Amino acid sequence: MTGTKQVMVRVKRQTGPKEAARWEEFSLKWRPSMNVIICLRDIAENPVTRDGKKTTPISYDSNCLEEICGSCAMLINGKARMACSALVDQLEQPIRIEQFMFESLKRVKAWIPIDGTYDLGEGPRVSPEVQEQGYPLSNCISCGSCLEVCPQVNEHSQFVGAAIISQVRLFNLHPTGAMNKHERLAALMGPGGIQDCANAQNCVHACPKNIPLTESIAAVNRDVWKQALLGWLVG
Repeated sequence: MTGTKQVMVRVKRQTGPKEAARWEEFSLKWRPSMNVIICLRDIAENPVTRDGKKTTPISYDSNCLEEICGSCAMLINGKARMACSALVDQLEQPIRIEQFMFESLKRVKAWIPIDGTYDLGEGPRVSPEVQEQGYPLSNCISCGSCLEVCPQVNEHSQFVGAAIISQVRLFNLHPTGAMNKHERLAALMGPGGIQDCANAQNCVHACPKNIPLTESIAAVNRDVWKQALLGWLVG
């Protein structure tokens, strides 16, 4: 409709892991208090590009919409942000949206692989001491604040950043997660691994959940060196 205010959004998309990334641009109807989540929802409901071409609906995660859960963390105009609190009226257009951090999480296998095809019974017992170490690490909401302030995380570096290293520590602490400990540490020995940390310590000051990120970096660095020196003998 003529005279209707529009919002221009560019989304970086990829058909599959082996496909080249591409940008698609969308024109959306503006409304008051509009955030990036609303933009993504509008695109998913009507996946038609600005030039009128039909495309596939976009996929995205969101939950609390209160900047708590961290599920909607993404790169917005090149900065790590929560899409729920990123207001359209405060952003330069076209708004550029890219996936964030998940490739680095995949590099270090930040999960516990479980075979769900049969009943595994009760899980392993976790000592109170390990629970006490792991709990503050589990508070990470993937907001990316630590990556945003890190001088080593930039377009010229593959450094995974403090949040990913802390997740390695968390999963390696768990008795089941420890089965893949060697693989996670091996991933941090390669390009962009823990050796790229310059110890700026900006991350720990920026973390909204007060996660002991520098402690995690130091602990994982010790484990990486042990594995590098002793290989698979390290438990």
